[in-house]
Amino acid sequence: QVQLVESGGGLVQAGGSLRLSCAASGSRFSINSMAWFRQAPGKQRELVAAITSAGSTSYADSVKGRFIISRDNAKNMMYLQMNSLKPEDTAVYYCNVNFRYDSWGQGTQVTVSS
Repeated sequence: QVQLVESGGGLVQAGGSLRLSCAASGSRFSINSMAWFRQAPGKQRELVAAITSAGSTSYADSVKGRFIISRDNAKNMMYLQMNSLKPEDTAVYYCNVNFRYDSWGQGTQVTVSS
């Protein structure tokens, strides 16, 4: 019931930065947790970062210190600031609401060249 639209991906060189955005709409329930996942070709979708409505954040070990997750509760928007990008960060990035794994957006492609 939640529609999600990711944007902001692109092609960058290693060491560069990107900011991803996620817009959520059509929610019939309160949005508590929001999260970013990513999926590289041939790999499972993995959790990158999560943030609660209160602002508590958590990150995968692989991105700690490089990525920053944030949200605007009033706008139902979520962001992922990605710094010091590495080729290993190349993947399609998806946002998720309340860890409802039956609802995903189209994703946004992030490609980091070496």
